[in-house]
Amino acid sequence: MSALFNFHSFLTVVLLGICTCTYLKMQFPAILEQRTGFRGFFWKAARIGERLSPWVSIGCFTMGVSIIFF
Repeated sequence: MSALFNFHSFLTVVLLGICTCTYLKMQFPAILEQRTGFRGFFWKAARIGERLSPWVSIGCFTMGVSIIFF
């Protein structure tokens, strides 16, 4: 089933996207400088990862545990 119709898969894709964008912004800040257009979506995901870092990390940990055990 695709991630659009399965809520568990959708959350996994969203969390991985936020974590990946945050990592890329920390390593290569010039890539995500543009705040508008298509790259703006990734800039916003990186901003969410920066500001909500403890909550995003808890979500990633919980999602990882649920994938491994359930």
